[in-house]
Parts: sequence; C-alpha cells; structure tokens
Amino acid sequence: MSSALNAMKIRRKKNVKKGIQFCVMVCGASGTGRTTFVNTLCGKQVLEGKDADDPEHAHEEEGVRIKPATVELELDEEGTRISLTIVDTPGFGDQIDNEARHIVGYLERQYDDILAEESRIKRNPRFRDNRVHVLLYFITPTGHGLRELDIELMKRLSPRVNVIPVIGKADSLTPAELAESKKLIMEDIEHYRIPVYNFPYDVEEDDEDTVEENAELRGLMPFAICALASTPWGVVEVENPRHSDFLAIRSALLHSHLADLKEITHDFLYENYRTEKLSKSVDGATPGGDSSMNPEDLASQSVRLKEEQLRREEEKLREIELKVQREIAEKRQELLARESQLREIEARMAREASQSNVSEAPGGEA
Repeated sequence: MSSALNAMKIRRKKNVKKGIQFCVMVCGASGTGRTTFVNTLCGKQVLEGKDADDPEHAHEEEGVRIKPATVELELDEEGTRISLTIVDTPGFGDQIDNEARHIVGYLERQYDDILAEESRIKRNPRFRDNRVHVLLYFITPTGHGLRELDIELMKRLSPRVNVIPVIGKADSLTPAELAESKKLIMEDIEHYRIPVYNFPYDVEEDDEDTVEENAELRGLMPFAICALASTPWGVVEVENPRHSDFLAIRSALLHSHLADLKEITHDFLYENYRTEKLSKSVDGATPGGDSSMNPEDLASQSVRLKEEQLRREEEKLREIELKVQREIAEKRQELLARESQLREIEARMAREASQSNVSEAPGGEA
C-alpha cells in the first residue's frame, strides 16, 4: 500500500512539474455544438464560431479541415496541469467525399512521427507526442439512430483512435425523444459492430468502485451534450446531470479515464498501426511489391525496429525490477522497525521483571 501511495505521489509531482499531454479530436457536422462543447470544457474560448457565410461563396464546399489548438488547464487545487490539444474538424459532414481519408490520414501521420522518432539513434528531447487519444463523434440530433455516413465513418476511424459517440445539441430533443435516440444509436453500434470506447471493465479483476463507475458511464452512451438554452419544455442547464451528460464526459476525459485512453492509444492502437506498417514494408519489398526500399534499407529498418522493441521491453523489465526493489526495501525497513520495537518491549519487560524480583526478595522494598 505504501509503495502504491509513494508511486502516486511521485507521478503527481511529475504531473505538477511538467503537465500532462492529452489530445482530443472533435468531429461532427456543422451545427452539432462542437465549438460550444470545447469552449465549455476548457472554460475559455478555444474555438471560434463559424463566421457568417459570404453570399457570393455560400454555395462553395471547402471540405473537412484539420485545426489543432493547444490550451493549458489546471486540473486540481494541487496545481496539476494539463496541456490539452483540441483538434477540430470544421467542414466535416458538409462534403461527404474523402472525409474519412483526411481524418484517418491526420491520425496516421501522428503515428508516423512517433515511429520515426523511435527509430532515431539519438532522440529529440523536445519532441512532442501529438497522437490523438480520443475522438468525440458528434451525432446529429435527429431523434433516430445512426445515419449511413455515421456508421461508415465511425467504422473507418475506430481502428486508429478511441471513438466516443455523443449527441450534439441534445436540447433540441424532448427527454422521451432523447432516451429513444440513445437506445437506437447503441443498437446500431452493436448491430454494425462499431468498436467504440465503451469504458471497459472486468468484474473479476477490477475493484467494485471501478466496475460501478464504468458501468454507469457505459449506460449513459451516447453522451447527451447541450448548451445553456431555453426550450418549450424548460431551461436546459449544461452542468445539470438531469439535463445533460456534460459533467460525466468532462470528468471521464480530464480525470478518471485520461490515463486509460492514453494507454490504449499507445499499447493497442499505435502498436497495431506499427505492426501493419512493418508488414506492408516487408510485403512491398517482395517480388511484385511496389516498395522503393532496397534490401539493405529494409534490413536496417527491421533491425532498428527489433532493437527498439528490445529496448522498450528492457525498460519495462527495469521498471518492474526497480518497483520490486523498492517494495523489498520498504518491507525491510518495516521489519527492522518492528524488530526494534520488539527489542524495546523485551528490554522493558526484562527491566520490569528485574524490578519485581528485587521488590519480592527478603529485605527488598515493598
């Protein structure tokens, strides 16, 4: 227990000192509330609203654009900071053609940057990891299930990023319509086997609080996001759990599930991409392949990747070894402290016994 607490304190000190890097992509058609959600999440204006259309160019479609913006936030009273990068995708849903290709291309370029950095003999100490850890997919509040476009894009994006579905501007639906819409959307996700991030938990391995929290979050999906607004059925408050799931998704993103989203991105999504990339390089170098790599370059790349894998495995083993050594040292200190206490108790008992014998002896003090 003491080891876990010490490790937690060390991580917290590091987080306070250098901050946590976390990247969220927001994706959805215009008018689904991406801008309002991001600005409310950050407590400041990070994204600007869409400018009024120029009548002369209103008919033109610019297509999806990728716009990252980084903001520094303070997470708690202890001063823990997060360097939060928001990647907006204005134009998404306005032009269907090639949208998935643009977004998947951006996600993969961040993986390529990591892969290239890992292959360097000498690492760049100022290198910044810009991988996207979670994508919030804003669903148009139609009151029905997923559109064909939603199904296709979510299936294309999910192998490269943790996808969490949300219903944007959910205040446009009545409570009954919203409940029915959530039900239909989750049925579509299950039917079409769309691998969204569903707040995984293991009843046998995870503690009771974790199981309960993740089950509750899973039950809220897709999260209903809305802005402060007046509707025919009353005033909608964004931070009121009865009106919106904003507090739940904010807590999950910036606190409870931040580490899990980063770990899945690195250990699963990135590793799968890395394996695919290497396999394609090898296949492309075989007769009939279209790779421009010559055998020497391929062999060199293979060696570098194997060396990198071995290095990372050695680092993990060293971390485990250090952890075990710290735990052994702590146990040794505890044993020494207990032995010292026992010796003190034995010495005290011996003194008390000696004094008792003296008092009971003939001529001793009563």
